[in-house]
Amino acid sequence: MPRGTLFILSGPSGSGKDTVLCKLLALRPEVKLSISSITRAMREGEKEGEKYHFISREEFESMLAAGELLEHNVYLGNYYGTPRRPVEEALAAGRDIILEIDVNGAEKVRALMPEAVSVFIMPPSLAVLEKRLSGRGTEDAETVHKRLKEAVGEIARAAAYDYIVVNDELDEAVNAFASIIVGERARIEKQKYL
Repeated sequence: MPRGTLFILSGPSGSGKDTVLCKLLALRPEVKLSISSITRAMREGEKEGEKYHFISREEFESMLAAGELLEHNVYLGNYYGTPRRPVEEALAAGRDIILEIDVNGAEKVRALMPEAVSVFIMPPSLAVLEKRLSGRGTEDAETVHKRLKEAVGEIARAAAYDYIVVNDELDEAVNAFASIIVGERARIEKQKYL
């Protein structure tokens, strides 16, 4: 059985990566999402263990000290990180897994696991990105401004990714990402077992 493929998904806040990911996972249920550990407060509509494990700073720092994280980062004052063991177990079992992480985390994972396939979800424009962020209604104007400033730096690093998917039309973006997964599975390295 071939080893699973690790997919890295990044994009600025408001690019629609969560929506693309949700539709992709419904379309390709055999692909699994890595559950991140984070220290920020749970937002309305979020559920423990669905996408994140909401833990205390002390728990996170303990995991970090024990070397239990594949990558970690601080974003807007909160820790975000990927537990190492579940990712390694999924890949060894031949399962494809997606890490939804920021550009800094993606860089760290690519350095540790250069075989990872990275996908950057790009908003069609900064104006659309600002409209999406403001339209959420979950953050004040100052936080939206911080996220836009952060997005400019993230977009500048998109060229380091294997693929860029522009999320202008949602279904097209989902289909593009699904095509990347199918294409990566067809690589000769994955088919040698045949």
